[in-house]
Amino acid sequence: MKRVAYIALGILCLLRPAMAAPPELNLEAVNKAEWSAESGRSKETDPAIVKIQVLLDRARFSPGVIDGRNGENLRNAIKAFEAAHDLKPDGNLDEDAWSKLKETSSDPALVEYTIKGEDVKGPFMTIPEKMEDQAKLDYLGYSSPEELLAEKFHMDMDLLKVLNPGKSLDKAGTSILVANVAAKPADSEKAEKAAKIEIVKNEHILRVLNKDGSVVATYPASIGSEEKPAPSGSYKVRAVAPNPNYTYNPDYGFKGVKAKEKFEIKPGPNNPVGSTWIDLSIESYGIHGTPEPEKVGKAYSHGCVRLTNWDVQALSKMVEKGTPVDFID
Repeated sequence: MKRVAYIALGILCLLRPAMAAPPELNLEAVNKAEWSAESGRSKETDPAIVKIQVLLDRARFSPGVIDGRNGENLRNAIKAFEAAHDLKPDGNLDEDAWSKLKETSSDPALVEYTIKGEDVKGPFMTIPEKMEDQAKLDYLGYSSPEELLAEKFHMDMDLLKVLNPGKSLDKAGTSILVANVAAKPADSEKAEKAAKIEIVKNEHILRVLNKDGSVVATYPASIGSEEKPAPSGSYKVRAVAPNPNYTYNPDYGFKGVKAKEKFEIKPGPNNPVGSTWIDLSIESYGIHGTPEPEKVGKAYSHGCVRLTNWDVQALSKMVEKGTPVDFID
């Protein structure tokens, strides 16, 4: 009976469809990738999704962190891109949207980059979890060369490592593969001053509008928190501050912060508000960066509007004092 059972089990195994091998991830696989109906369905990092994310990033419809995986930030970016190009805005890429997206840039999605001395010279540091301990530091820099390089190229650190197996990411002169986010989009002349900013709370997205009302850029955003909900209504940009200090007010009552007095945290990319602060005409609220780009759009901020450091830096060049900012419920 056991022999019969083993034979039957063997037959079932032969009849069972073979598991698809994870897609290969290298320079050629990503740069030659084409969209298909299967793109993004696998749990594995997908070369086509990497390419789509890089193209969206360059076209100013930011997917947030480039990680090669399908998710809410990517779907929101695709939806905004589709709406801006008079396509059905359902967040699902199809042949028409893919064709339009490819038209935005012909540059390769991945390129080789030689690590520079400035990328690895540091100083690098361990960032304490508690804000009170962060306030004791003179600067909140990167924790490693990997973190610096990942942020420089808008990438997830895991994707950076997967693309560069066996490579030393902490040695100048090492040639590595990175997302080609520095390439100019075909319509680069559109990068002008914003006529208005719209923060759409239920969609976790920030939109940049042109004078004619068209959307010229979108960024995934974490908006508000339980302790400090995002406001509603219309405001204006008061100022832009690169490399800001962060001042904690005990009135905020953030979880895990026990301080009863105000304290200040020094600048740096791992500062609680990241590399840039765009001050708004409502006290203690602003648009800012983050030390945790992978959480943007997926978790609450400390009450304001949180973007990735690279997205808020791009936005800061498009706004000026007096730029209208609308919070939309």
